Amino acid sequence: MSVLRLHNTLTRKKEDFIPIDPDHVRVYACGPTVYGRIHVGNARPIVVFDVLVRLLRQRHPKVTYVRNITDVDDKINMRAAELGISIDDLCAETIETFHHDTGRLGSFDPDIEPRATHHIDEMQKMITTLIDKGHAYEADGHVIFQVSSMDTYGALSQRSMDDMIAGARVEVAPYKREAADFILWKPSNEDQPGWNSPWGRGRPGWHIECSAMAKAYLGEVFDIHAGGLDLIFPHHENEIAQSCCAHDSKHMAHYWLHNGFVTMNDEKMSKSLGNIISVKDAADKYRGETLRAALLSAHYRAPLDLSDHVMRDARNGLDRMYRAVGENVATPDRVDEEFTACLLDDLNTPAALARLHELARLANKGDAEAGKALKSSAATIGLLQQTASAWAKADETGNGNRMDDAAIDALVRARKEAREVRDFAKADEIRDQLARFDIILEDSNDGTIWRRR
Repeated sequence: MSVLRLHNTLTRKKEDFIPIDPDHVRVYACGPTVYGRIHVGNARPIVVFDVLVRLLRQRHPKVTYVRNITDVDDKINMRAAELGISIDDLCAETIETFHHDTGRLGSFDPDIEPRATHHIDEMQKMITTLIDKGHAYEADGHVIFQVSSMDTYGALSQRSMDDMIAGARVEVAPYKREAADFILWKPSNEDQPGWNSPWGRGRPGWHIECSAMAKAYLGEVFDIHAGGLDLIFPHHENEIAQSCCAHDSKHMAHYWLHNGFVTMNDEKMSKSLGNIISVKDAADKYRGETLRAALLSAHYRAPLDLSDHVMRDARNGLDRMYRAVGENVATPDRVDEEFTACLLDDLNTPAALARLHELARLANKGDAEAGKALKSSAATIGLLQQTASAWAKADETGNGNRMDDAAIDALVRARKEAREVRDFAKADEIRDQLARFDIILEDSNDGTIWRRR
């Protein structure tokens, strides 16, 4: 069996993947902080590491994939206050939309999806251990990790202490012994979520959450920890510090994987630029599978500009592959070896997609085996999951689950004409047709307007 090679952020090298236990591979990925719908940048690690787990499951008897949900955070508190709703209601609604959006991306659910608020006891135990071992201290109702207590702090980010302090969002506080020290536990007022603790009523810092949840389900040391490039410092650096110091271990995870950033039309996504695109909006416009293919079109470690051009190319590519694959059914024994070799080379999805297009070309020339290999190979990265007829049929009604504006306007005019000749049955039929696409009509003396649900 060919060897899987992965680029390890910890060593800055591409390495053979050697699991701790070949019969049980353990993977942790940082999940969402649930204060709003995920955007296309958030979608990239979801899709990329879904591909990783799919590949691992082809090669190992058991894979445990854990992806957490952060449901206690100051961003959540602020968003709930802005909306005038409870924190619990905000979290419940956001988690529901998160699952819906990840489903549209064609990603499998993780094996375990722990919520931070369900693991407060584990966090408090780890904090107590860090205090007892001299790695943390109490000050003004806070518990703080002392960075200087760990000789190897900074190994993941490979920054000097001065650089880390300068580049971090360091809280200036008189109770901290050193500027780089970070919060493990902080006090809560009456309006904030809080739990009783040896240090008073309070709530956990962000970093301790993942350390505690990873240990709970994967053990003190596990195989792979994954997340976005922006998490290397301070989040993952601090996770390592907490976990290694609490467990007296050299490693938290043996391999660290990080995906690159997503831009929109060569610009960094930001609220100020107004170019943050939600997964829902992108999937509505192009379909979820198209977004998935676009997210895999660049190597996961490289930046990805998710322009309209890239999305159209992804859509056209899927159209060609669906026409070529016909009604073939995916089977594990038909996966193309050259395609697999691309994935084994540090998840080289652009090369893997290029091989799928080559198989499509061969299938269109009458190569039946290529058609079977195309369907089976694409399934391993979550593509071509529909039948060709279902994919084509979706286009007949305006891009699957979304009808374009021109088509809606035409139907509204047709309904108006039907009402004018008192063909109310036809008018009602058109209203029902639009309703199936979540289009709401509002009639008034000035005419009919429509809006999306």
